[in-house]
Amino acid sequence: MYDLAIVGGGPAGVAAGVYASRKRLKTVFITKDWNSQSTVSEGIENWIGTVKIAGLDFAKALEAHLRAYAADVVDIKTGELCAKIAQNPTGTNGNPSFTVTTDSGSYQARAILIATGSTRRKLAIPGADAYEHKGITYCASCDGPIFAGQDVAVIGGGNAAFESAAQLLAYCKSVTLLNRSDEFRADPVTVKKVLSNPKMRAITGAIPIAVKGDKLVRSLTYKDKDSGEEHELPVTGIFVEIGSVPATGFAKGVVAMDAFDRIVVDPRTQSSSVPGIWAAGDCCDGLYHQNNIAAGDAVKALEDIYVHLHAK
Repeated sequence: MYDLAIVGGGPAGVAAGVYASRKRLKTVFITKDWNSQSTVSEGIENWIGTVKIAGLDFAKALEAHLRAYAADVVDIKTGELCAKIAQNPTGTNGNPSFTVTTDSGSYQARAILIATGSTRRKLAIPGADAYEHKGITYCASCDGPIFAGQDVAVIGGGNAAFESAAQLLAYCKSVTLLNRSDEFRADPVTVKKVLSNPKMRAITGAIPIAVKGDKLVRSLTYKDKDSGEEHELPVTGIFVEIGSVPATGFAKGVVAMDAFDRIVVDPRTQSSSVPGIWAAGDCCDGLYHQNNIAAGDAVKALEDIYVHLHAK
Protein backbone atom coordinates (compact mmCIF):
# COMPACT_ATOMS: atom_id res chain seq x y z
CA MET A 1 0.00 0.00 0.00
CA TYR A 2 1.48 3.31 -1.14
CA ASP A 3 0.68 6.60 0.55
CA LEU A 4 0.15 8.25 -2.82
CA ALA A 5 -0.22 7.41 -6.50
CA ILE A 6 0.72 10.18 -8.94
CA VAL A 7 -0.50 9.70 -12.50
CA GLY A 8 1.20 11.84 -15.16
CA GLY A 9 4.76 12.81 -16.10
CA GLY A 10 4.50 16.50 -17.05
CA PRO A 11 5.26 19.60 -14.97
CA ALA A 12 2.38 18.93 -12.54
CA GLY A 13 3.22 15.28 -11.98
CA VAL A 14 6.94 15.90 -11.55
CA ALA A 15 6.43 18.84 -9.18
CA ALA A 16 4.16 16.60 -7.10
CA GLY A 17 6.71 13.79 -7.20
CA VAL A 18 9.55 16.00 -5.96
CA TYR A 19 7.43 17.31 -3.11
CA ALA A 20 6.19 13.81 -2.24
CA SER A 21 9.82 12.70 -1.90
CA ARG A 22 10.70 15.68 0.28
CA LYS A 23 7.70 14.92 2.50
CA ARG A 24 8.66 11.23 2.64
CA LEU A 25 5.34 10.04 1.26
CA LYS A 26 5.76 6.53 -0.13
CA THR A 27 4.66 7.16 -3.71
CA VAL A 28 4.13 5.26 -6.93
CA PHE A 29 4.71 7.58 -9.90
CA ILE A 30 3.00 6.33 -13.07
CA THR A 31 3.59 7.83 -16.49
CA LYS A 32 3.50 6.65 -20.08
CA ASP A 33 6.32 9.09 -20.90
CA TRP A 34 7.70 12.48 -19.85
CA ASN A 35 6.34 14.41 -22.80
CA SER A 36 4.05 17.29 -21.92
CA GLN A 37 2.45 19.60 -24.50
CA SER A 38 5.55 21.80 -24.38
CA THR A 39 7.76 19.02 -25.73
CA VAL A 40 6.97 20.22 -29.26
CA SER A 41 8.22 23.75 -28.56
CA GLU A 42 11.56 24.81 -30.01
CA GLY A 43 12.14 27.17 -27.12
CA ILE A 44 10.26 27.65 -23.85
CA GLU A 45 10.99 31.12 -22.51
CA ASN A 46 8.52 31.41 -19.63
CA TRP A 47 9.53 28.54 -17.33
CA ILE A 48 10.54 30.61 -14.34
CA GLY A 49 14.23 30.38 -13.47
CA THR A 50 15.23 29.17 -16.94
CA VAL A 51 15.77 31.80 -19.63
CA LYS A 52 15.13 29.45 -22.53
CA ILE A 53 14.94 25.69 -22.96
CA ALA A 54 13.91 23.44 -25.85
CA GLY A 55 10.79 21.35 -25.26
CA LEU A 56 12.62 18.02 -25.41
CA ASP A 57 15.28 19.27 -23.02
CA PHE A 58 12.52 20.50 -20.72
CA ALA A 59 11.06 16.99 -20.55
CA LYS A 60 14.49 15.51 -19.84
CA ALA A 61 15.11 18.08 -17.11
CA LEU A 62 11.83 17.25 -15.41
CA GLU A 63 12.63 13.54 -15.42
CA ALA A 64 16.16 14.15 -14.13
CA HIS A 65 14.88 16.36 -11.30
CA LEU A 66 12.48 13.70 -10.06
CA ARG A 67 14.97 10.86 -10.38
CA ALA A 68 17.54 12.87 -8.43
CA TYR A 69 15.23 12.99 -5.41
CA ALA A 70 13.18 9.81 -5.81
CA ALA A 71 15.56 7.63 -3.75
CA ASP A 72 13.61 4.90 -1.98
CA VAL A 73 10.52 7.10 -1.56
CA VAL A 74 9.14 7.55 -5.08
CA ASP A 75 8.74 4.35 -7.10
CA ILE A 76 8.83 5.45 -10.76
CA LYS A 77 6.87 3.38 -13.27
CA THR A 78 7.68 4.62 -16.78
CA GLY A 79 5.95 3.31 -19.89
CA GLU A 80 2.70 2.51 -18.12
CA LEU A 81 -0.62 3.98 -19.22
CA CYS A 82 -3.32 4.42 -16.59
CA ALA A 83 -6.47 2.56 -17.61
CA LYS A 84 -8.70 2.88 -14.54
CA ILE A 85 -8.90 4.15 -10.99
CA ALA A 86 -11.33 2.80 -8.41
CA GLN A 87 -12.08 3.32 -4.74
CA ASN A 88 -11.65 0.23 -2.60
CA PRO A 89 -14.24 -0.86 -0.04
CA THR A 90 -13.61 1.06 3.18
CA GLY A 91 -11.70 -1.02 5.71
CA THR A 92 -12.30 -1.34 9.42
CA ASN A 93 -10.20 1.78 10.09
CA GLY A 94 -12.53 3.88 7.96
CA ASN A 95 -9.71 5.27 5.80
CA PRO A 96 -10.28 5.29 2.03
CA SER A 97 -7.87 3.59 -0.35
CA PHE A 98 -7.74 3.23 -4.11
CA THR A 99 -6.62 0.90 -6.88
CA VAL A 100 -4.83 2.35 -9.90
CA THR A 101 -4.84 -0.05 -12.85
CA THR A 102 -2.43 0.41 -15.75
CA ASP A 103 -1.79 -1.57 -18.91
CA SER A 104 0.95 -3.40 -17.01
CA GLY A 105 -0.36 -3.91 -13.49
CA SER A 106 -2.21 -2.40 -10.54
CA TYR A 107 -1.22 -0.41 -7.45
CA GLN A 108 -2.85 0.32 -4.10
CA ALA A 109 -2.65 3.82 -2.59
CA ARG A 110 -4.25 5.85 0.16
CA ALA A 111 -4.50 8.91 -2.11
CA ILE A 112 -4.30 9.74 -5.81
CA LEU A 113 -3.11 12.84 -7.64
CA ILE A 114 -4.21 12.98 -11.28
CA ALA A 115 -1.83 15.08 -13.39
CA THR A 116 -2.37 13.65 -16.87
CA GLY A 117 -2.76 16.97 -18.70
CA SER A 118 -4.46 17.31 -22.05
CA THR A 119 -3.68 17.27 -25.75
CA ARG A 120 -4.28 20.12 -28.15
CA ARG A 121 -7.08 19.65 -30.65
CA LYS A 122 -5.24 19.61 -33.99
CA LEU A 123 -6.06 21.59 -37.09
CA ALA A 124 -7.31 18.99 -39.59
CA ILE A 125 -6.86 20.63 -43.00
CA PRO A 126 -4.43 20.03 -45.89
CA GLY A 127 -0.93 21.24 -45.04
CA ALA A 128 -1.49 21.43 -41.29
CA ASP A 129 0.51 18.32 -40.45
CA ALA A 130 3.26 19.10 -42.95
CA TYR A 131 3.88 22.58 -41.52
CA GLU A 132 3.61 21.81 -37.82
CA HIS A 133 6.72 23.29 -36.16
CA LYS A 134 7.37 25.07 -39.49
CA GLY A 135 4.99 27.95 -38.88
CA ILE A 136 2.05 26.15 -37.27
CA THR A 137 2.17 26.07 -33.49
CA TYR A 138 -0.20 25.32 -30.63
CA CYS A 139 1.41 27.49 -27.95
CA ALA A 140 1.70 31.27 -28.26
CA SER A 141 3.37 31.68 -24.88
CA CYS A 142 6.02 29.11 -25.87
CA ASP A 143 6.69 30.03 -29.49
CA GLY A 144 5.31 33.54 -29.99
CA PRO A 145 8.60 35.44 -29.71
CA ILE A 146 9.99 33.44 -32.64
CA PHE A 147 7.55 35.33 -34.88
CA ALA A 148 8.54 38.84 -33.78
CA GLY A 149 7.94 41.40 -36.53
CA GLN A 150 5.90 38.98 -38.64
CA ASP A 151 2.28 38.74 -39.81
CA VAL A 152 0.53 35.87 -38.03
CA ALA A 153 -2.92 34.31 -37.70
CA VAL A 154 -4.76 32.89 -34.71
CA ILE A 155 -7.46 30.27 -35.30
CA GLY A 156 -10.22 30.15 -32.71
CA GLY A 157 -12.75 32.37 -30.98
CA GLY A 158 -12.58 31.53 -27.29
CA ASN A 159 -10.66 33.06 -24.42
CA ALA A 160 -7.55 31.03 -25.24
CA ALA A 161 -7.52 32.41 -28.80
CA PHE A 162 -7.88 36.01 -27.67
CA GLU A 163 -5.31 35.57 -24.91
CA SER A 164 -2.87 34.19 -27.48
CA ALA A 165 -3.62 37.12 -29.78
CA ALA A 166 -2.95 39.55 -26.92
CA GLN A 167 0.44 37.97 -26.30
CA LEU A 168 1.34 38.03 -29.99
CA LEU A 169 0.42 41.70 -30.37
CA ALA A 170 3.36 42.56 -28.12
CA TYR A 171 5.88 41.58 -30.78
CA CYS A 172 4.20 40.62 -34.08
CA LYS A 173 3.69 43.02 -36.97
CA SER A 174 0.00 42.07 -37.26
CA VAL A 175 -2.39 39.47 -35.87
CA THR A 176 -5.46 38.21 -37.71
CA LEU A 177 -7.93 36.05 -35.80
CA LEU A 178 -10.15 33.68 -37.77
CA ASN A 179 -13.35 32.42 -36.14
CA ARG A 180 -15.69 29.86 -37.73
CA SER A 181 -18.87 31.29 -36.24
CA ASP A 182 -20.25 34.81 -36.35
CA GLU A 183 -19.91 35.25 -32.59
CA PHE A 184 -16.91 34.91 -30.29
CA ARG A 185 -16.97 32.59 -27.27
CA ALA A 186 -14.46 34.76 -25.41
CA ASP A 187 -15.48 37.21 -22.72
CA PRO A 188 -16.83 40.44 -24.30
CA VAL A 189 -14.43 42.56 -22.25
CA THR A 190 -11.46 40.56 -23.53
CA VAL A 191 -12.71 40.72 -27.12
CA LYS A 192 -13.16 44.50 -26.97
CA LYS A 193 -9.74 45.07 -25.44
CA VAL A 194 -7.84 42.88 -27.93
CA LEU A 195 -9.68 44.15 -31.01
CA SER A 196 -8.95 47.75 -30.01
CA ASN A 197 -5.29 47.24 -30.91
CA PRO A 198 -4.58 48.75 -34.35
CA LYS A 199 -2.42 45.75 -35.27
CA MET A 200 -5.33 43.37 -34.65
CA ARG A 201 -8.25 42.32 -36.80
CA ALA A 202 -10.79 39.50 -36.65
CA ILE A 203 -12.60 37.69 -39.44
CA THR A 204 -15.80 35.87 -38.50
CA GLY A 205 -17.44 33.12 -40.50
CA ALA A 206 -13.99 32.06 -41.70
CA ILE A 207 -13.39 28.35 -42.20
CA PRO A 208 -9.69 27.41 -42.66
CA ILE A 209 -9.26 25.04 -45.59
CA ALA A 210 -5.52 24.85 -46.37
CA VAL A 211 -2.04 25.85 -45.23
CA LYS A 212 0.47 26.68 -47.95
CA GLY A 213 4.18 27.39 -48.05
CA ASP A 214 7.58 26.16 -49.18
CA LYS A 215 10.01 25.22 -46.42
CA LEU A 216 7.92 27.30 -43.98
CA VAL A 217 4.34 28.55 -43.83
CA ARG A 218 3.56 31.34 -46.27
CA SER A 219 -0.23 31.59 -46.22
CA LEU A 220 -3.51 30.33 -44.82
CA THR A 221 -6.49 29.80 -47.12
CA TYR A 222 -9.97 30.14 -45.65
CA LYS A 223 -13.52 30.05 -46.97
CA ASP A 224 -16.38 32.40 -46.11
CA LYS A 225 -19.03 30.14 -44.60
CA ASP A 226 -21.90 32.15 -46.11
CA SER A 227 -20.68 33.00 -49.60
CA GLY A 228 -18.30 30.08 -50.09
CA GLU A 229 -15.71 32.50 -51.45
CA GLU A 230 -12.09 31.52 -50.78
CA HIS A 231 -9.42 33.95 -49.56
CA GLU A 232 -5.68 33.55 -49.08
CA LEU A 233 -4.14 35.26 -46.06
CA PRO A 234 -0.37 35.87 -46.28
CA VAL A 235 1.08 34.86 -42.89
CA THR A 236 4.26 33.17 -41.69
CA GLY A 237 2.85 31.96 -38.38
CA ILE A 238 -0.40 30.20 -37.50
CA PHE A 239 -1.41 29.76 -33.86
CA VAL A 240 -4.13 27.17 -33.35
CA GLU A 241 -6.45 27.59 -30.37
CA ILE A 242 -9.43 25.35 -31.08
CA GLY A 243 -9.58 23.63 -27.73
CA SER A 244 -7.95 20.71 -26.00
CA VAL A 245 -8.88 17.20 -24.96
CA PRO A 246 -8.13 16.34 -21.31
CA ALA A 247 -6.62 12.92 -20.65
CA THR A 248 -9.19 11.92 -18.05
CA GLY A 249 -11.02 8.98 -19.60
CA PHE A 250 -9.75 6.58 -16.94
CA ALA A 251 -11.43 8.66 -14.21
CA LYS A 252 -14.88 8.99 -15.79
CA GLY A 253 -17.64 7.94 -13.45
CA VAL A 254 -15.31 8.26 -10.46
CA VAL A 255 -14.82 12.02 -9.99
CA ALA A 256 -16.99 14.93 -11.07
CA MET A 257 -16.11 16.48 -14.45
CA ASP A 258 -17.32 19.49 -16.38
CA ALA A 259 -18.86 19.49 -19.85
CA PHE A 260 -15.38 19.23 -21.39
CA ASP A 261 -14.34 16.19 -19.28
CA ARG A 262 -12.02 18.26 -17.12
CA ILE A 263 -11.87 17.26 -13.47
CA VAL A 264 -13.69 19.71 -11.22
CA VAL A 265 -11.44 20.75 -8.32
CA ASP A 266 -11.51 23.08 -5.34
CA PRO A 267 -9.05 25.82 -6.41
CA ARG A 268 -7.86 26.23 -2.81
CA THR A 269 -6.64 22.65 -2.45
CA GLN A 270 -7.00 20.94 -5.88
CA SER A 271 -9.19 18.30 -4.24
CA SER A 272 -11.78 16.56 -6.40
CA SER A 273 -15.34 15.56 -5.57
CA VAL A 274 -14.02 12.31 -4.05
CA PRO A 275 -12.13 12.52 -0.74
CA GLY A 276 -8.66 11.13 -1.33
CA ILE A 277 -8.38 12.15 -4.99
CA TRP A 278 -6.76 15.39 -6.16
CA ALA A 279 -5.97 16.71 -9.63
CA ALA A 280 -3.59 19.35 -10.98
CA GLY A 281 -2.65 20.88 -14.32
CA ASP A 282 -4.42 20.90 -17.65
CA CYS A 283 -6.70 17.96 -16.78
CA CYS A 284 -8.53 20.29 -14.34
CA ASP A 285 -11.23 22.89 -14.82
CA GLY A 286 -8.91 25.77 -13.88
CA LEU A 287 -9.33 29.07 -15.69
CA TYR A 288 -5.71 29.27 -16.89
CA HIS A 289 -3.33 26.55 -18.04
CA GLN A 290 0.44 27.02 -18.17
CA ASN A 291 3.48 24.99 -17.11
CA ASN A 292 4.13 27.19 -14.10
CA ILE A 293 0.49 27.08 -13.05
CA ALA A 294 0.39 23.29 -13.39
CA ALA A 295 3.46 22.91 -11.19
CA GLY A 296 2.09 25.34 -8.63
CA ASP A 297 -1.27 23.57 -8.51
CA ALA A 298 0.51 20.26 -7.94
CA VAL A 299 2.53 21.67 -5.04
CA LYS A 300 -0.69 23.06 -3.56
CA ALA A 301 -2.27 19.62 -3.89
CA LEU A 302 0.71 17.91 -2.22
CA GLU A 303 0.47 20.21 0.76
CA ASP A 304 -3.18 19.26 1.16
CA ILE A 305 -2.50 15.56 0.54
CA TYR A 306 0.13 15.56 3.28
CA VAL A 307 -2.33 17.09 5.75
CA HIS A 308 -4.99 14.58 4.67
CA LEU A 309 -2.73 11.57 5.13
CA HIS A 310 -1.53 12.72 8.55
CA ALA A 311 -4.93 13.79 9.87
CA LYS A 312 -5.60 10.39 11.44
